[in-house]
Amino acid sequence: MIERGITMAEVCNAISGGSKFLQQSDKIITEYSYFRVAYKKLGDSYYVITVQPRW
Repeated sequence: MIERGITMAEVCNAISGGSKFLQQSDKIITEYSYFRVAYKKLGDSYYVITVQPRW
């Protein structure tokens, strides 16, 4: 994530405000600005699977 120039604050903004869609039944993909985040919601927290730039 940091290697790709995407900060933790940007990931939090993506999770809270990006456009979301489901992948399979338990993964959520959100697109925000110039990247997308794949994550799962586990109780009250989020488990980030991957952060990928959108070219």
